[in-house]
Amino acid sequence: MNRRTSLAAALTLTAGLTLAGCGGDSAPKIEVTGAYMPQPVTDQMAGAYFTVKNNGDSADKLTSVTTNLAKDISIHKTVGSKMERVKSLTVPANGTLRLSHGGNHLMFMGLKSKPTKGDVVTVTLHFATADPVRVAVPVKAADYQPKH
Repeated sequence: MNRRTSLAAALTLTAGLTLAGCGGDSAPKIEVTGAYMPQPVTDQMAGAYFTVKNNGDSADKLTSVTTNLAKDISIHKTVGSKMERVKSLTVPANGTLRLSHGGNHLMFMGLKSKPTKGDVVTVTLHFATADPVRVAVPVKAADYQPKH
């Protein structure tokens, strides 16, 4: 191969790699649907549920949640019949993370006030990569069951 051919091949390869890198936005694209909180039975703790959809080509992680409603809010998963506090939950690329009764969920501990049916609680979801997402969480009847 002569110098001219080598230079042309190198330029073609560089241009191809540059275009491949610009081909798409792979960042997580987060949206939240179906949020609700059953009216708490006690004035000390509550749970919340929703679906996080990631329309991006990269996975992300729900790492924390903030709210003014409680002294502590944590992310839990259920393993068998036991709840476990976890540091994060994965939101798969082009996939969903479901927080539902009996599964993954949020736990509010040390409620500052007890929400009642018809109230709306605001939480902010924090992710490893995506920007924070504010979610309005309507308070439903204690025995509310979402339609799937």
